[in-house]
Amino acid sequence: MATDEVTKIEEHSLLGGAHSVGLVETQTWTFTDPPLELDCGQTLSPVTQAYETYGELSPARDNAILIFHALSGDAHLAGYHSPNDRKPGWWDIMVGPGKPFDTRRYFVICANVLGGCKGTTGPSSIDPRTGKPFGMTFPIVTIGDMVRAQKRLVEHLGITKLLAVVGGSMGGMLALDWAVRYPDAADSVLAIATSARVNAQGIAFNVVGRQAIMADPRWQNGNYYGKESPYDGLAIARMVAHITYLSEKQMHDKFGRQLQDRESFGFDFQTDFQVESYIKYQGDSFVRRFDANSYLYITKAIDYFDLANGHGSLVQAFAGVQSTFLVISFPSDWLFPTYQAKELVRALQANGISTTFLEIPSEYGHDAFLLPSEQLSNAIAGFLANAQQRVQNAARGGNGK
Repeated sequence: MATDEVTKIEEHSLLGGAHSVGLVETQTWTFTDPPLELDCGQTLSPVTQAYETYGELSPARDNAILIFHALSGDAHLAGYHSPNDRKPGWWDIMVGPGKPFDTRRYFVICANVLGGCKGTTGPSSIDPRTGKPFGMTFPIVTIGDMVRAQKRLVEHLGITKLLAVVGGSMGGMLALDWAVRYPDAADSVLAIATSARVNAQGIAFNVVGRQAIMADPRWQNGNYYGKESPYDGLAIARMVAHITYLSEKQMHDKFGRQLQDRESFGFDFQTDFQVESYIKYQGDSFVRRFDANSYLYITKAIDYFDLANGHGSLVQAFAGVQSTFLVISFPSDWLFPTYQAKELVRALQANGISTTFLEIPSEYGHDAFLLPSEQLSNAIAGFLANAQQRVQNAARGGNGK
């Protein structure tokens, strides 16, 4: 066997094996005209979007799935950017050959949201009017603005109608907004661990995070680019948020009151408990990959989101929606509890919209959708297979059932 063939086999093994999408590359696309009209009343141009795609678009262009990421995610959904990467994309367990989002069957798209810091236009981007980073002069953006931007991207890719839009947490909000905003632009919607609006408790946690960032002296009203970033404030914001992603039982089982590298209390303000060390690690690792201003803007967009706005009620918001829905919740998720998922289901069913609801047992809290789960994998794979069959039947002139 030739040396280069051996190398390829070794790299393939290192990059996740036969079920991995392997090496992937982030792409960018910029649009200028017409400018993006924002809910705040301003316009934004140019707008660059960073995105990744996996699999091949079918000749009929009917197998495309758009997956929206959560607050701290990005366009790197699956695979590896280089053979040296320690970790794959954020939902690699779900995307690839033979996985629920089977890239042998589907063309999968994931883009960094507007306001982000991983290649899509946001507060750290250069303002063409000044030649300097926007900082806090960047306009306030909403979930709807993020969706409108990604609709332009999907159209740029030559796709008129998606097979499915998918999202968990904030990503689920984008998927719901897409379904209401473009009622005939997706056959199916998968809304996971999400809701039609964030509740007061969720807003309160986001406020604490933003206040921690803005109280950091290095924040400097958002004008810290080229200087020291407000690492401490952002780390605290992440620590607070990360607690909401976990469940009490999960934290108890994993940490309890176990001490960290000591046999008794230190009677000082150094780290005593293992859970302290874990939460600090989450904060420290987050500041290396995320921009503090983006955190401010994205959490504000989450707070503003209310699917019923402008429609009178949630039931009225879904009027005219033509998609089929899969709504999934987890009983240990106290950030987006099951009762909020059931509210979505009731509003959908009131409109006669075909809806499947599944509450998947899990002790892992809000983050359960990011962790391996046979039941979640089977539910997604089955739902998508049915959606694809329905679309293909309709194309052949059948009834789509």
